[in-house]
Amino acid sequence: MTKDKSRLHPRNKNKGKYDLNALAKINRDLKGIIQPNKYGEDSIDFSDPRSVKILNQTLLEYYYKIDYWEFPDNNLTPPIPGRADYIHYVADLLAKDNKGKIPKGNAIKCLDIGVGASCIYPILGATEYGWNFIGSDVDPKSITSSENIVNNNPSLTGKIELRLQKSPKQIFLGVIKPDDQIDVTICNPPFHSSKEEALKGTRRKVKNLTGKNAKSPKLNFAGNQNELIFKGGEYVFIHTMIKESKAFAKNVNWFTTLVSKQSNMKGILNALEKIGAKEVKEIPMGTGNKITRVVAWRF
Repeated sequence: MTKDKSRLHPRNKNKGKYDLNALAKINRDLKGIIQPNKYGEDSIDFSDPRSVKILNQTLLEYYYKIDYWEFPDNNLTPPIPGRADYIHYVADLLAKDNKGKIPKGNAIKCLDIGVGASCIYPILGATEYGWNFIGSDVDPKSITSSENIVNNNPSLTGKIELRLQKSPKQIFLGVIKPDDQIDVTICNPPFHSSKEEALKGTRRKVKNLTGKNAKSPKLNFAGNQNELIFKGGEYVFIHTMIKESKAFAKNVNWFTTLVSKQSNMKGILNALEKIGAKEVKEIPMGTGNKITRVVAWRF
């Protein structure tokens, strides 16, 4: 675990190995799920959604002073270290326009596309750098859940505005207002193109974690349909985002998105060239066994 996590961003609070005993002191539920892994080291069952949620709740409380992080169990539980990495790389991107210094505080406004029920990116950006956020989502229940998290954590009050995206086919349209000035947009797009593809991916993940084949596995990070699935998958979602971004060139300094599949990169870069993006950056990220990347562009 230590070796895998060493690829995390240098400022990531979870770069080292988890001290589960220290974490368990602030969350009794965590103490009850600590078990030895195949190497005999203290760990948890990463194939169990409940265990994963308890661990991530504890990480947020211990490292980020977030006392309340409740949302429905059927929603995606985001792994904190990987989500924090994206925020840190975005901070580095913004520093390049600020004489190499990371901008902090209310002056920075970030738009999170697909904020989800957990509100995780706004939480991390607000606690790490003091940024203000707009979080959008197509699911009214996710908006309500994120609002509930914001209202129950004093450190987030007044820093995060939630907006409902009324059209599931649109991304920036219907969310960005004419007078909005946004420093950066972030997005973790739906990865799968169908329910079958999502289930296949889950089976593969469970086998990697447990060595067992499961016909109908629970996704270890959970997740409902709109969080995981978009017709055409990540490729179509990002191409829609690129197409819409041109209309908001004056509202937004940097547009960014995660890209999970390397095979999608060629088409994404071609689309950005065709639409006339003046500057494009590809930022590699490594979390756990997974290599991913951030693509950033502006006009």
